[in-house]
Amino acid sequence: MRQFISSLYFGRLVYTILYSLSGLFLLSFWFESLFIISTGLLIIFTGILSGEVFRLFSGEKFSADRILPDKFSNSDSNAVELHLENKYNFPIHLELIDEIPEQFQKRDFLKTLYLTKNSKRDYNYTLTPVKRGEYKFGYLNCYVSTTSKLVKRRYRFENEGMVKVYPSFIQMRDLDFLSIDHKMSQYGMKKIRRIGHTMEFEQIKNYVTGDDIRTINWKATAKHNSLMINQYQDEKSQPIYNLIDVGRVMKMPFEGLSLLDYSINASLAFSNIALKKKDKVGMLTFANTIENFVPAQSKKTHLNTLLETLYGIQTNFLITDFNRLYAHSKRKITQRSLLMMYTNFEHMTSLKRQLPYLRAVAKSHLLVVIFFENTELDELANKSTTKLSEIYEKTIAQEFVYNKQLMVKELEKNGIQAVLTKPKDLSVKTINKYLEIKAKGLL
Repeated sequence: MRQFISSLYFGRLVYTILYSLSGLFLLSFWFESLFIISTGLLIIFTGILSGEVFRLFSGEKFSADRILPDKFSNSDSNAVELHLENKYNFPIHLELIDEIPEQFQKRDFLKTLYLTKNSKRDYNYTLTPVKRGEYKFGYLNCYVSTTSKLVKRRYRFENEGMVKVYPSFIQMRDLDFLSIDHKMSQYGMKKIRRIGHTMEFEQIKNYVTGDDIRTINWKATAKHNSLMINQYQDEKSQPIYNLIDVGRVMKMPFEGLSLLDYSINASLAFSNIALKKKDKVGMLTFANTIENFVPAQSKKTHLNTLLETLYGIQTNFLITDFNRLYAHSKRKITQRSLLMMYTNFEHMTSLKRQLPYLRAVAKSHLLVVIFFENTELDELANKSTTKLSEIYEKTIAQEFVYNKQLMVKELEKNGIQAVLTKPKDLSVKTINKYLEIKAKGLL
């Protein structure tokens, strides 16, 4: 009985009719003829309502199941699939209230559907997480009613589940596809013109028109009595490290995603491309201490190691110690490597404070410092103004934007490569920089 009562709900039409009948009964104090009419209507309405209740509660005739993927991709749309089955011999109206994870802070989740009699239906909806971690789903609540919508029966399915939100593997797959597609430029991917050639020998082959005559192998030419050239290929197994700042400066959010999570997503996409090109990839996270260190490797399973490490990054966003980073890199990264450092500087003074350590790191490695444009300041700097206060705000914003450009010049002046990017363009620009370095043979 208790279960029956907790599953029984009445539609708005029921209360509207009851209010109307109450009004008729009230009027019957003055007009006695209305009492008989009101009583008759009440009996008819009670009979109809009882019939609706009987139709809905005569057995378990509805089922639903939530199908969750193995993992969610951070900052991307992820599909959740619902399997619905109506076993009633009449069509039903359905209201779905899924208890989605609290991280989404979505309290108005409601989907309405219509199912024909004795039918099955699949329904999908999407969720876009902006934080890594474990997301727990609760009950799947389904409110079933007939076409009259007088009575609703709640079916509550204990279909609890947990999904882990990983760094954006969807973005990684998209960029992996674009890296071998001829339409890369449509997505902002640059075609890098190769300057000269790298020095990793591949084979000796016959000369064809257009080959670089500087690579002619004269000994092989004399032996075969025809022009032969040395063919070179991109140098492989070069060590590359993603250095991710997990300090206070990376807490700033843009479009719901922190700079740290943007960097984590870009690191995964970039690492995948580098591993495809047979380079060795590692990673290091740092703040006031060295948090995680994964030595560079090139084996196929290494991407899963990087993915799990990136997923597990936790931080209290403390002040970053670049001195500790320099000491650790000098001790642990002994071979000259390409270091892609994801950090952020908002003021020239903060950059100059860390510049001695960056120069020290750049003496032993090819260092690329990747930091972020403040897109909100960019909008303010380009905003049209009408008031004096707005002119002050615009001037200050323009000064901050200009300082970012000065930071790039300051880093390049000290022999450090720099990438200044909007957060949403981070992955593409990081891969572009890597392809540029590979094409120029700088490492």
